[in-house]
Amino acid sequence: MKKILITFFILIISAPLLVAQNLKRANSLFEKRAYVSAAELYENEDPKSQEIYEKLGDCYYFNAEMKKAELNYKILVSNFEKTVNPTYLFRYSQTLKGINSFNEADKWLQKYYAIKQIKNTENIATLPYFETLNANIKRPYELHKISSNTEGSDFGTAFYGNTIVFSSTRNEGSLYDWNNLPYLDLFQAEKTESGDLVNIKPFSKAINTKMHESNPTFTKDGKTMYFTRNNFIDGKKGKDNKKITRLKIYRAQLVDEKWINITELPFNGDDYSTVHPALSADEKQLYFASDMPESIGSFDLFVVDIKSNGTFGSPKNLGSTINTEFREQFPFVSSNNTIYFASDGHFGLGGLDIFKSEVSNQTFSKPVNLSDVINSNLDDFAFIIDEDKETGYFSSNRTGGKGNDDIYYFTQFQQFFVQGLVKNKNSLELITGAKITLLNNKNKIIANTTTNNEAFYSLEIDKNSSYKLQATAKQYVPYEIAFSTDSKGNIDKNIQLFLELFTDTEKKIVVENNKTQIKINPIYFDFNKWNIREDAAIELDSVVSIMKKYPSMEIEIGTHTDVRGTDEFNLYLSQQRAQSVLEYLISEGIPDTNISSKGYGESQPINKCVRDGICTEQEHAVNRRCEFVIIN
Repeated sequence: MKKILITFFILIISAPLLVAQNLKRANSLFEKRAYVSAAELYENEDPKSQEIYEKLGDCYYFNAEMKKAELNYKILVSNFEKTVNPTYLFRYSQTLKGINSFNEADKWLQKYYAIKQIKNTENIATLPYFETLNANIKRPYELHKISSNTEGSDFGTAFYGNTIVFSSTRNEGSLYDWNNLPYLDLFQAEKTESGDLVNIKPFSKAINTKMHESNPTFTKDGKTMYFTRNNFIDGKKGKDNKKITRLKIYRAQLVDEKWINITELPFNGDDYSTVHPALSADEKQLYFASDMPESIGSFDLFVVDIKSNGTFGSPKNLGSTINTEFREQFPFVSSNNTIYFASDGHFGLGGLDIFKSEVSNQTFSKPVNLSDVINSNLDDFAFIIDEDKETGYFSSNRTGGKGNDDIYYFTQFQQFFVQGLVKNKNSLELITGAKITLLNNKNKIIANTTTNNEAFYSLEIDKNSSYKLQATAKQYVPYEIAFSTDSKGNIDKNIQLFLELFTDTEKKIVVENNKTQIKINPIYFDFNKWNIREDAAIELDSVVSIMKKYPSMEIEIGTHTDVRGTDEFNLYLSQQRAQSVLEYLISEGIPDTNISSKGYGESQPINKCVRDGICTEQEHAVNRRCEFVIIN
């Protein structure tokens, strides 16, 4: 009995000690980013504190286990919303997107924006968000799966001559604590016409080690490569004061078919990571991601000059147009100087989304999301593209893949255009602001546009189709031309459009009093009346004839009186006469949408007659006029 009591008391005393040791061990693993093992220990804690829910959620979040992350973040924000760091509201929103709960995700994202005082009106749940994303992409993407993906991780492709080099856990080595998968090595593959990767083999043994190697980039001549590797000192892991092995960028040179001179870059650090190198189009700059002290967020994009002697300048942060307080990683710069990158800080579909930004003189346009074809509600990253072939690769852990991360191949739909300049037929002057309408062979409007400041227009067309182009401009005769496309190459069209001014084609259309008018003989009304007389109808029929000849023509009927009589009566009289003319034109088949009328009374005389002055009847008659001003 005594021994039983002693054992019982030992268990009572040791239990809190074991719990404390368990938590200490879990925290140590978490600090080392051994998230899988840390999560197992945190799950055994009972009761769980705010800190444990935060870390447990993070363990799952950083391994893209969104259902488990959402469960823990939900308890966290429900029980500790007033004391929790706003970052967890953002992460909770991301996990909700990851499980397709977009309405709830928006709710928590808006709370995060309110706390951070960020102005944002975008909302996936209430706006046609996917349509907006896709409208921003002029060349839609089409996805193709890669058959050679494994059940582990395959990602981070790079063009290397006619081959593809990528990162993979398909090697058989020791396991990485973060996700319990083997350490990454680089592999080289041939590319089929359909984009699949075949004949895969390990990359050079001089590059691959027992540590991580990933995300290479190569110079065009294939003689220099940059890649990411763990901090590796004298064959051992280099660790910071928290015992974390950071990542660094290395450079290697190809000499006699062997990779040598493998050196880390001078701006690496032992207490921060530099990752994901990408060369600029002219190879004079290196872009990369880092959490170095100059970062705005958890990871930012930087650029550094590569000098002619192979040394480097000082890294520069790409600034707040690109970088957010969260993650920006995996840069790639295309041949036309567009930077593609992954971010979970810019508004997207969930997890990392891929964005693009145009680069000009080291300034960056507002990032554009690459649509819901490229991006998913999980992580999408490591985008590369061959602009000439309009094909490329990216990586994703989206639902439906084969492994933790998969490589996807994409093509861009081919697009064809009809385009050209619009000019004055006689003077050859450029016509800006002309409306160009594209119709199919059934006269259905397909698209329209207006000419820009250079009088240029461009509209998308299809192969094997027949079209009509209509061009209209203010004061110009409408123009129409038919054309067709085939399937073999006669598809893109360059069609110059020449418009004639109405004044150059119709004798009755003149510029008078700074107005383009249909000029007819004077219309006479009986004194103080507004009904159309027979002699007036004969003249109006000339207007009807011209307007039927040009169905899109729009005019304003403006009637005027002489200065005799009161202002009020003259205004009333002119309005009634203008209405009578309008009704006559409509009765002769002119659409009411093409006509407007206005009575001006005596407000716009075209001579010097005044009410108390002396004018002849002929001079008064000049002011009693009806004008037909072309407004379109």
